Amino acid sequence: MKRTTLRAGFAPLRLLGVAASALLLGAAATHGAELVGQQDSGKEIYGPCAACHGDQGQGSRRGEYPRLAGQRAAYIEDSLKKFRTRERLNLPMLPYTQERELSDVDIKLVSAYLADITLQTTFPDFKDTDDALTRLEAMEKVMIIPKLEGDLDNGKTLYKEACAYCHGQAGKGIGRFPMLVGQYTHYLQRQMDAYLNGERPHDMVADEEEAEEKLKAKPKGVGVLGRLTKQDIDDILAYITRLQD
Repeated sequence: MKRTTLRAGFAPLRLLGVAASALLLGAAATHGAELVGQQDSGKEIYGPCAACHGDQGQGSRRGEYPRLAGQRAAYIEDSLKKFRTRERLNLPMLPYTQERELSDVDIKLVSAYLADITLQTTFPDFKDTDDALTRLEAMEKVMIIPKLEGDLDNGKTLYKEACAYCHGQAGKGIGRFPMLVGQYTHYLQRQMDAYLNGERPHDMVADEEEAEEKLKAKPKGVGVLGRLTKQDIDDILAYITRLQD
């Protein structure tokens, strides 16, 4: 009698367990479908951007337009909103970032879509049967930044002292601070020049903001770059090109 009673008592628990599992599986499937839907929406929103930034978000080979693929979503979102408010002036981007063209929800979706794209950093292995078009399409998805010459020891030391706190030890960015590794060197150089010329605000952490308030003579937004020589910057860029390995 006791054995029968125990089995009868456990039956509802088994049913509850089955029901809970079904609910969890259903929730996981729904979540998965939502993610796919968000990726599809992000890809659709990105459509007009591909003309300059490439179908895979790889940018332009000469660095006129930056790589966006794999970039931090928080950074892309922050940049698009700054384009809209003109806090970061970029006239070609201004029409595309207005609320009527790109809502805050759209900005989140396209930022997440781009952050999720992975580009190869090694040459693909081709088969003898692969035609020219197949090889060309495969190579367009490869992102290898040419290595620069420079004092790598100096570049490494300066990067770790001045850059790694925000951009990470591996150059992959932290929070709203962007990934540097795998970005076109010409583009990075232009952005550094823009910072130094006061043409682009340099995002800073709290202690840098406090220090800048005390240095009114310096152009706003120069930050740590103002303390580096041109050779120092060249060495840092050379070191960054080694991080993609």
